[in-house]
Amino acid sequence: MHEHDFLSPAITSLRADLALALRAAAHHGLAEGVCNHFSIELPDSSCRFLLNPRGLLWSEIGPDDVVLVDAQGRKLAGRHAVEPTAMFIHAAIHRIGRKACVLHTHMPYASALTLTVDRALDTTLSQNAMRFHCRIAVDPHYNGLALDVAEGERIARAMNAADIGFLGNHGVVVCGTQIAHAYDDMYYLERACMGQVLAQSTGRPLAPVDAALAQRVGEQSMGERLQSELFFEALRRTL
Repeated sequence: MHEHDFLSPAITSLRADLALALRAAAHHGLAEGVCNHFSIELPDSSCRFLLNPRGLLWSEIGPDDVVLVDAQGRKLAGRHAVEPTAMFIHAAIHRIGRKACVLHTHMPYASALTLTVDRALDTTLSQNAMRFHCRIAVDPHYNGLALDVAEGERIARAMNAADIGFLGNHGVVVCGTQIAHAYDDMYYLERACMGQVLAQSTGRPLAPVDAALAQRVGEQSMGERLQSELFFEALRRTL
């Protein structure tokens, strides 16, 4: 890719959105050191992805810090280095799950639920949780660090094209067709998980709703995504 392509209006806009999502995640307490990655595939379906670089806190990342990589994790453009293992999970989910945007985090409450025997969020509890009803896959088989292509592909297949993946003893993956939608899902997933963890901490019996009602609420929530886009624009104004 030539430098002028990397600086084209379309890719510049995507770089700005990815950087905003990373800063917002740091602002909302969803980051962990300089680990984890957000990626967005270029709209030309060329198996090239924008990705946050190695060694930067999410809170400090701007559009100029975002790098472009290919499916093998080789840097094609950008001024920073790429973590060698960054694309094992991401490339596989982009390729096998056909997801445009892939957000991988160890956000606290969602990751806490991956440590339980249930491994994931109960989507029949809170209203926030119901938006994820029938959208979650669980990979209960923790297999160590994702340090090779095979492990990334195993995780991608365990997700089975679901929007949300709970990775046992590890963290979560949130996918979407665009950054604004994926970020909104990630934010509300953590809020739903927080609600469940707090409710469980009371020691009182939980009060789930009927699965059919949870499904209806989920369909209502996903019926339009304007609220997701308005939230992302509000973050753009304030961050």
